[in-house]
Amino acid sequence: MGFSANGAADKPLKFLIYGRTGWIGGLLGELCKAKSIDFVYGSGRLENRSSLEADIAAVAPTHVFNAAGVTGRPNVDWCESHKVETIRTNVVGTLTLADVCRERGLILINYATGCIFEYDVTHPLGSGVGFKEEDSPNFIGSFYSKTKAMVEELLKNYENVCTLRVRMPISSDLSNPRNFITKISRYEKVVNIPNSMTILDELLPISIEMARRNLTGIWNFTNPEVVSHNEILQMYKEYIDPSFSWKNFTLEEQAKVIVAPRSNNELDASKLKKEFPELMSIKESLIKYVFEPNKKTAST
Repeated sequence: MGFSANGAADKPLKFLIYGRTGWIGGLLGELCKAKSIDFVYGSGRLENRSSLEADIAAVAPTHVFNAAGVTGRPNVDWCESHKVETIRTNVVGTLTLADVCRERGLILINYATGCIFEYDVTHPLGSGVGFKEEDSPNFIGSFYSKTKAMVEELLKNYENVCTLRVRMPISSDLSNPRNFITKISRYEKVVNIPNSMTILDELLPISIEMARRNLTGIWNFTNPEVVSHNEILQMYKEYIDPSFSWKNFTLEEQAKVIVAPRSNNELDASKLKKEFPELMSIKESLIKYVFEPNKKTAST
């Protein structure tokens, strides 16, 4: 097939990246420039097989990255009223890209989601027992999560795919409206639930290294441990804006102002930590990559 599960790339890296206009796709391009890695953004539509084939023929990449997908604007509630559009990209498009890559012996690094789980009796909130890579999704409360769970299950059959379960992504760019910190800092009220999250500044470079190592299969792509909304906003108050304040509300109250329920969970990141021992816990990573570089308050 032209790929091995854990082999090293034997020629210079060249990436074909889908999702140029997206947040992760844009950051990925910037990272490649900084690392002097040759890359090209795909111009084809994911659901259009011949356009993907044309991209691969023209670019001749060593790896393909999929950072394209429908998350909905301003949020996943959009998917509830745009189901066909959501299926077209998140299911048909992703599967088509995986299939085209497999035919050509290419590994596909697929930025997926970990918002396909919710705390349950065997993974209770606060227990430290996280969902593992082999666990089957138990959250289909939103149509977005439902499509993502469907496609993850189908992609298990593609031995060339590296599925990265991203959760509540955060970056050092606090002006970006997609940033989880930016989102919750602008909400009138927030729930306060510990969750696994992904610090992109630390983890996106790791995804490039995963491609270099030709890693495949499902990976919980989050920092180890959990952090709550209040803990993040307290850091925001301490590092960014001492006058910042916020209000909490319950899941029941939240349900009245959103269309679809949201996923809350802890993912077990031990597989990723074993492969990358330098991986920091979520709170350490937040301070190092997000709050220290953005610090506006006086040193205490």
